[in-house]
Amino acid sequence: MRSVTPSRTHSTGSHPLDPLDATEFTHASAILARDHGVADGWRFASIELVEPPRAAIAAFEADGTAPARLARLVVLNRAANETFTAVVSLSDDRTLEFAHVPGVQANFTVDEWEEADAALRAHPDVIAVLAGRGITDLSLIFIDTWTYGDAVIPEQYRGRRLGWADIWVRASAGANPYAGPVNGLHFVIDVNTMELLDIEDSFTVETPEIMGEYVPHLVPERIRAQSVRPPLTPLDIVQAEGPGFTVDGHLIQWQGWSMRVGFNYREGMTLHRVSYRDGHAVGGERDRPIANRLSFSEMVVPYRDPSVDHYRRTAFDIGEWGLGFMTTSLELGCDCLGEIRYIDAVLHNSKGEPYSIPNAFCVHEEDNAVLWKHVDHDAGAEVRRMRRLVVSFHVTVANYEYLVYWRFYQDGNIECEVRATGIMVVTHIDAGQPHPNGTLVDTRTYAPIHQHFIVARLDLDVDGTENTVFRSETQIVPTGPANPHGLALTQLNTPIKTEGFDDFDWNTQRAWKVVNENSLNGLGTPVSYKLVPSGAIPSFFDPASPVFQRAQVIGHTVWVTPNDESERWPCGEFVNQSGVDHGLPEWIQAERPVRGTDLVLWYVFGIHHVTRPEDWPIMPSDTVAFWLKPVGFFDRNPSLDVAPSPAAHCAPGHDHDHGAEQAGHDHAGHDHAGHDNGGHAAAGSDHHEEAGK
Repeated sequence: MRSVTPSRTHSTGSHPLDPLDATEFTHASAILARDHGVADGWRFASIELVEPPRAAIAAFEADGTAPARLARLVVLNRAANETFTAVVSLSDDRTLEFAHVPGVQANFTVDEWEEADAALRAHPDVIAVLAGRGITDLSLIFIDTWTYGDAVIPEQYRGRRLGWADIWVRASAGANPYAGPVNGLHFVIDVNTMELLDIEDSFTVETPEIMGEYVPHLVPERIRAQSVRPPLTPLDIVQAEGPGFTVDGHLIQWQGWSMRVGFNYREGMTLHRVSYRDGHAVGGERDRPIANRLSFSEMVVPYRDPSVDHYRRTAFDIGEWGLGFMTTSLELGCDCLGEIRYIDAVLHNSKGEPYSIPNAFCVHEEDNAVLWKHVDHDAGAEVRRMRRLVVSFHVTVANYEYLVYWRFYQDGNIECEVRATGIMVVTHIDAGQPHPNGTLVDTRTYAPIHQHFIVARLDLDVDGTENTVFRSETQIVPTGPANPHGLALTQLNTPIKTEGFDDFDWNTQRAWKVVNENSLNGLGTPVSYKLVPSGAIPSFFDPASPVFQRAQVIGHTVWVTPNDESERWPCGEFVNQSGVDHGLPEWIQAERPVRGTDLVLWYVFGIHHVTRPEDWPIMPSDTVAFWLKPVGFFDRNPSLDVAPSPAAHCAPGHDHDHGAEQAGHDHAGHDHAGHDNGGHAAAGSDHHEEAGK
């Protein structure tokens, strides 16, 4: 099998949007240590690149003028429980800003989570209360510390940096901890001092006999013996001439598409400077901008169960924890199939020290069935298979995994898909005990109803920055002389002139178009991209709910604001222990105009998870997606020039070999080990010759 270049490619030159590297993380923390004594007794909650303004990027791309490298930091003085923000110049080796932000709590860090676990499992009172419940082997316990919202903070502990902890116990070494909830037992901890503040020991439940294991050797033989599934034959997916895309540092190019991949602690992977090279554009061939920046800006996961075990369980996975900090290396499993290229990432711990995430992002091509087809009665068939480029990353947030895929298509479409998998939180109950806020998934065990709200921040530049969002709705024309059969439908497009929010309407199939009224296609109409909503779910909250008050963004499907680089977080920057949403609901009070301007479209989508037995003990991926579709951006189908697949590869029963004939074989990629037959991929391998042996 052909050997290929390792996938961790490096650019021949850096770009101003490239994320901070290990040296820069070290430099940024050293500047604050030198200038402000941020060292022992402090935590670096976050360090991220200050992305240069658009004009500076344009200047760099025009003549190579590099803007200053700046970093923004949030640091925590543990002794005083005070949060500070800072901006440092890495280019000039100096602090530009350093300010105390009163009354807020910085995001939690992975170090705090781990230190809380160590402190609690070593505490004699914790050991004693667990022993009282018959739990003496502490190697089997799992302690999961969560954050607080303001409304549920115990009054006697206000003013502290708090966490509350669930306790779980494995049935044996390596078993699923989430199958063993220790119900009615929670710990309250000051995560600055790691002081145990309270043990809440409210009730006990006799542990039922359940089957909560998913690792094959731990699944009971009686269940494994019931399997009648025949084995899969190998699915070999080969691109003998290599992939059709290129990765140069953080720049990805494929089939006319161009984009840059970014990364930070909070949003995880970001996409920048998304454009499409159009050979038929008005005025001649050119790279046409579509999006300046695409990312997820918040993820709100409320559990809809008011019981003792769950009433505090509302996670802000982006604002409280950070998708970047939760990003997992894709060398840990067979996550991608294909002729893969990976991009590594770098982050920092709470001491400001850098660490790497190998294979943080996966880039590969996939076959996706038919792109377009028609069978003509006289002339025969014309068919083109669809190829798509996939740029993805995966995060693990406690019990849940989120798999994020940005897909780019030959017809100009962009799809964003999120898959939620992992393990549901469960609670044991007594025999006959009601469980109105969840579903029975095992013997005397229920999983609460919960929701996953994701906020996409879509900074679109459709043929430039002067854009307008139009609400696009289908209307029924009344039956009358001009419409005697009631067939007629019309499309109503209403410009949104002032910043604010809007909601999905099933009755009109409402969608939203981002239109450049100053750029006309060859037909003389304005070019646009349309947000096609999917997974638009209502909040199901009373507006007075304290949970809703700190996440008001989830109350509407879309929000439109002018593009302000300081307005990045829809629930406010500091959501840990927050009580009010200081983001979008406050920004729109300015009633700024948004017609013909640089704007941001915020889209709220997600999963309304009414739990099922089939989601236990590990949840099959629940998928939600939205599309950005060109509407008049092109004069006609832009994929007319896609070449047909070689006829031999479509022949029934054709026996594909692995030689040169595979060139042009239009099937999606190859797994790390060379095939997908239930085996394990070689960690980090990239279709090397050795991996196929």
